[in-house]
Amino acid sequence: MLNISGLKEGIVLDHIQAGKSLDIYYHLGLDKLECQVAIIKNARSNKMGRKDIIKIEGPMDNLNLDVLGYIDHNITVNIIHDNVIVEKKRLKLPKKITNVIHCKNPRCITSLEQELPDVFYLADEKTETYRCLYCEEKYGK
Repeated sequence: MLNISGLKEGIVLDHIQAGKSLDIYYHLGLDKLECQVAIIKNARSNKMGRKDIIKIEGPMDNLNLDVLGYIDHNITVNIIHDNVIVEKKRLKLPKKITNVIHCKNPRCITSLEQELPDVFYLADEKTETYRCLYCEEKYGK
């Protein structure tokens, strides 16, 4: 049995779709931080069958929940303080995301003007479809 100790202070990202944890790790920039991070892949889950979990030690005030919501809005964010879960945050699809996905339209202004941010807005929540703010190019999962 694998045992990863609890956190005194930090965040636990739970209910991550199995295999998505490394994607989240890099999208959140955790590879650039000096904190301890534990990634648990393919953990058994009664609810999901298999899931990934990420434990991040220390305060994470700058955690971009929009990125998490875009990648998988079913993730649960548990805030840990003094070894106790003090808050559980449920995610939702963000209305707008910036510099997470990139427009593939070669005629889009973001292809020509490299310094412009890639901004997408949620066009259809049911199909999880986003559209480029500049050219309306469709991006679906």
